[in-house]
Amino acid sequence: ILILQTSCLKSSKSNTIVLSGLSGSGKTILFYQLRDGSSHQGTVTSMDPNNDTFVLHSELERKGKVKPVHVVDVPGHARLKPKLDEFLPRAAGVVFVVDAQDFLSSMQAAAEYLYDILTKATVVKKRIPVLIFCNKTDKVTAHSKEFIKKQLEKEVNKLRESRNAISSADITDEVELGVPGEAFNFSQCQNKVTVAEGAGLTGNVSAVEQFIREHVR
Repeated sequence: ILILQTSCLKSSKSNTIVLSGLSGSGKTILFYQLRDGSSHQGTVTSMDPNNDTFVLHSELERKGKVKPVHVVDVPGHARLKPKLDEFLPRAAGVVFVVDAQDFLSSMQAAAEYLYDILTKATVVKKRIPVLIFCNKTDKVTAHSKEFIKKQLEKEVNKLRESRNAISSADITDEVELGVPGEAFNFSQCQNKVTVAEGAGLTGNVSAVEQFIREHVR
């Protein structure tokens, strides 16, 4: 009976990784790189979630038992963001993809989307880890992950202040972020938030693979 219980516990541990972020940030290319080791010729905008269970392409040659991962690429189109709520409750981790090349023009929208994820009750209660993946860093004009981290923290801090002012009158599914009276930074989150960089188009996705392996075992 004990062996049976243990195996049930093991199998119930989530193997779902959710890819999220704005439209055009490179989520779908990242999905293909993880699964096929190919970018499938550049830009692909998805309107339906790409949803598949597979062994990471980089681990196909590995000897021994490798656990398949269930990867969901949630479309970044504003109308389709509610799709995220379907998958978050069973996520072992969230990869939030940011376009490092076109960061400044999309910074506010990216921070709003990230804020929505970080304040979801499910994410906070289950302490679902989040990786902010700064994509397209192979481009000469791309911003560094340090710059992106700092700017996102500033934007999230602004959102936190404005939303905290109205949330007392509006009961939502949000959890307050950070430490009252202190400027926000990601280390204040109850769940682990890390920042990494790479480029889906060139296959530089090792930071994402490492994150997946850390949280899907």
